Amino acid sequence: VENGTMSASALRYLSDAVRARRNILISGGTGSGKTTLLNALSSYVGEKERIVTIEDAAELQLQMRHVVRLETRPASIDGAREVTARDLLRNALRMRPDRIILGEVRSHEAIEVLQAMGTGHDGSMATIHANGTSDALERLEMLMGLYGFSSDLNSVRRFVVSAVDIVVQTMRAADGRRSVAGIVEIAGIEGGHYMQREV
Repeated sequence: VENGTMSASALRYLSDAVRARRNILISGGTGSGKTTLLNALSSYVGEKERIVTIEDAAELQLQMRHVVRLETRPASIDGAREVTARDLLRNALRMRPDRIILGEVRSHEAIEVLQAMGTGHDGSMATIHANGTSDALERLEMLMGLYGFSSDLNSVRRFVVSAVDIVVQTMRAADGRRSVAGIVEIAGIEGGHYMQREV
């Protein structure tokens, strides 16, 4: 708020949303502040909640006691098996977390993270590369289709709506300043389209 990244009212809304265990997707381009915002919002998670974080490289700095940090691993030259975000998500669900925080949705794990968000892991958060809130939702649809969620578009969109409550769009200005460009609530589907309510 002090450096103009977001308004005081936006911070109040998002901190209340985290405490109320709404599922949040943070969208934006490279270097727009998605991970920084994810880190800031995670500070509003309750102290007694069990959190599992999944990242390619540990960037999140959560201060709670009950945090399990998982990192992906690329396949090595000597044949060590690759560990993907999808693998880690499946293992995370066995750890009975209250919330899952996924550093970035970009592959197979789109299906698993949406399933987790929609089936009892309320208050989970993730980031995704996209240029707008509608673009973020369409990217989720594309990833689901690419990686095996074979269904008609209406079913895919119902699946997304059941999982994602809020999309926060971040942006980086030409002078390098990063900010929250918009916040929308995903209120359902009407006429086959997402109902996005600006906050």
